[in-house]
Amino acid sequence: MNNNGRRVVITGAGIISPVGNDVNTFWESLKAGKCGITRIEDFTEYNLPIHVAGRVKDFDPLQHGLTVAEKRRNDLYSQYALAAASEAMAACGLVSRENIEPERFGVYIGSGIGGINTMVAQTKVLFEEGVERISPLFVPMMIGNIAGGNVAIKYKAQGPCLTHVSACATGTNSIGEAYLAIKYGRADAILTGGSEAAVTPLAIGGFANSRALTTESDPTKACLPFDARRGGFVIAEGAALMMLEEYEHAVARGANIIAEVCGYGCTCDAHHYTAPRPDGVPAARAIREALDEAGYRDGENLYINAHGTGTHLNDASETNAFKLALGDKEARRASISSTKSMHGHMFGATGAAELVASAFALKEGIVPPTIGLEQPDPECDLDYTPLTAKKRDLDIAISNSLGFGGHNVCVALRRID
Repeated sequence: MNNNGRRVVITGAGIISPVGNDVNTFWESLKAGKCGITRIEDFTEYNLPIHVAGRVKDFDPLQHGLTVAEKRRNDLYSQYALAAASEAMAACGLVSRENIEPERFGVYIGSGIGGINTMVAQTKVLFEEGVERISPLFVPMMIGNIAGGNVAIKYKAQGPCLTHVSACATGTNSIGEAYLAIKYGRADAILTGGSEAAVTPLAIGGFANSRALTTESDPTKACLPFDARRGGFVIAEGAALMMLEEYEHAVARGANIIAEVCGYGCTCDAHHYTAPRPDGVPAARAIREALDEAGYRDGENLYINAHGTGTHLNDASETNAFKLALGDKEARRASISSTKSMHGHMFGATGAAELVASAFALKEGIVPPTIGLEQPDPECDLDYTPLTAKKRDLDIAISNSLGFGGHNVCVALRRID
């Protein structure tokens, strides 16, 4: 496995999410099947047709490692990233210039949308107060790469610092590319993942008008991946980061290793700008690329954290992709779930959050559930772990992400014994 390159492991993680603002709370919530989706009680002046969202709760940036100045100078999406970085850095124990050379330490943090809150606020300033009142911090607060840049500044990471943007696949792409950079010697450690804070009337209105979002008003019935009643995804927010580190470097300093990253696949449908290709062929190829690189063998116990958005097109297409990638027999042996049923669709952060979930599922031998799955769609006829978590001795896990633009991304993990 992981041939022709160095081994890469996860040595820390941090998360801000609708089901918890730290990794332990997030993971315990997923195991318990806790729903983090809630009703939208604000934005009433816009008469939005959407009633629920997966929102971060009780977030105080000053309690998550940010200074007053950092809070003031960062869009909410960047605040989430800095908060998740604070937890991940504390967990992994890396300190630039002490146990990692700054030139060998990188940051890959993506965002699907970036600083939309700042964009909306400053557009209002332009129209209501005039150009001279626009903040000089408008552009650096809005741009999608600033979360990664500010994290690199804070933790003195002078290696590669990149921002990947592939819509809903952003976080998974970021982690996959960080894995390759370490595997082939471009860095020894990279803090990587995604961040998003797009639960705004503008984003909600845009997605609603494209008929992508559910109009369900009951939070417990809103996100129903692989269920016959599903009617769209639930918009959500948050950030998830993990520290990837070269294996020998991690072992030499006695790091706590959560899991090994051992495969990465990345393809494009080249089909439609929002809809997945129905037959799932390019998505299946991304899955197969990740599994082949990971040395997967038929008969191994596999966990799949599905993209599982709860849209009619995605869930059927993704089911086809699993069958094509694994063959019907192995696809039916796999334990699959969509944790979006609990935390919603966090866009650029969602793939990273789901990889955190996959790593802990592998480590603890627990498959988190797909809550709300009471009426399985006959087209989605695999083991999607309905309603409650289950124990299973897992050998390998993959997290699958599919993004607007036809992006298909898959990252594979193995347990470290």
